[in-house]
Amino acid sequence: MRLHLTVGATRQSTRGRNATIAAFVVLAAMVPAGAVAAADQTVDVTLPYTCTLPSGAVDATVRVSASLPDRVDVGQAIQASDVETSVELSEEAVHKLIDKEATTVTAGTRLTIDVAQGDSTAQALWRGSATAQPVPSTGPLTLNTTGDVPTVTGQDDGDLTFTAGALSVDLAPAAATPETDPTSLTLDCTPGKDATALLGTVTVGAGTGSPDDSPTASPSASPSGTPDQEDGTPGGGQDKRAPKVAGRPSVQADARPAAPPCKYDAGYPLGPMSLNSYVAGYSNVRKQDAAALIPPFCTMLEQGSPEFEPYPDWSGGVIRQHSTGDLYNNGRKESMPFTATLLTFRFMPAKATMVLEQAGPLTVDSLGATDFVFTSTDTYIRVPLVLRVTKLEVDGTPLNVGPACRTSGSLKSPEPDSAKFPGDHLVLHGRGEQNSGEPATGYQLLSGGPLTGEVTIPAFHGCNNAGENLDRLFTAAVSGTGNYIKQMQGQTCFAAAEVPNPDECTEDRQPLKVPVPER
Repeated sequence: MRLHLTVGATRQSTRGRNATIAAFVVLAAMVPAGAVAAADQTVDVTLPYTCTLPSGAVDATVRVSASLPDRVDVGQAIQASDVETSVELSEEAVHKLIDKEATTVTAGTRLTIDVAQGDSTAQALWRGSATAQPVPSTGPLTLNTTGDVPTVTGQDDGDLTFTAGALSVDLAPAAATPETDPTSLTLDCTPGKDATALLGTVTVGAGTGSPDDSPTASPSASPSGTPDQEDGTPGGGQDKRAPKVAGRPSVQADARPAAPPCKYDAGYPLGPMSLNSYVAGYSNVRKQDAAALIPPFCTMLEQGSPEFEPYPDWSGGVIRQHSTGDLYNNGRKESMPFTATLLTFRFMPAKATMVLEQAGPLTVDSLGATDFVFTSTDTYIRVPLVLRVTKLEVDGTPLNVGPACRTSGSLKSPEPDSAKFPGDHLVLHGRGEQNSGEPATGYQLLSGGPLTGEVTIPAFHGCNNAGENLDRLFTAAVSGTGNYIKQMQGQTCFAAAEVPNPDECTEDRQPLKVPVPER
């Protein structure tokens, strides 16, 4: 027996929508709430940082401000509030990093916070985002980012310290016209050698703990080779007495950072089950031991009706759903342009601006199982994508690549069901789980989350500089297997609703939530 559901205008609210399809989709994850402190201390620290790129180092001045409680009980969550990270780049750094065509720049920051109580340590990630702001023609550029941060819980008596560590700054410049390709880059920065990076100290309990018997945390390895907790924050493997860092959602809940248009219109009309969402993330270039930041781009989706096939004894059942969609960029089926800055052949800095072009149907297939207490869902997104190079700079010198420089075919991922899905295409996988009555974790089509995959980049063709064939250069530098991809999908907007949900959609039916890329 197979049951079919059609979901219509009852999806005007998150609660109503999820109640209608509760047997098919895990509820969206909720933001953990921190305890409210009785008294606060003000954090306001200015630090020198050094940021590195293959082309050299640039200096930055970083100011971190926040409010922290003075004292909490053992086991009480510490919630930093009013968190702001300000990054000032000198005029020289601005001219060195940002193309002269750029008129605005959007920024995101990821500040690692080292948390320590005695000998026990953990790490939290303070994320921030900022709307687009003008690029000054002269003088420094100051980027002020804000965002929610995870809670930290002390597991014993004693002072708990917060110290600023490594900082990543994602820059997405944009030109005055969409036809001019913007560039993006990520700065990896560290505090100056003599900087005093202590932000604040919170007294936990009576403040008389015995830290000597609290073991130091040992990080576990993530797929990308960086220390990661199970909840996605650095510094996992914590002993039960070490400070605990709560996870947080991968989207900004209280502000909508600048993002490209993602709106159904006469050229791309609404369907009866139309959804739209933003996606952003990183793609590794294995040959160069580097990663390219892919800034937020729009996806238009048409959600299919879920199907439920119960087990013979009705102890649960299998959930299936097939949906379709497209990348969308000003009417074209492609991503926003993005830039990778690489150290080509280990010695020559090169900056390439690229676009992912959709070359066939985008499909979303979800397969889940439920016993009505625990539900798990695996989702596979498949789409053939061609990588096109639009601009190249080698050691700061522009190099013409021609109008047709692209991979000879689609990016290719290992396909778990090649008989049903033949041909070369990208495959991204997301898994969501939920126990009844608890928030969901992982990825769901409606609420978004992390999607990961691995691709082979084909050989290039059509790359020419005044008659000089550059195909072999691009192929040798970039093409190859084992390139890890991690994309974050934001909460979808049910754009087809008669009255869009204001928690998910803007007034003109664009997604409200813009995801923050995660490595």
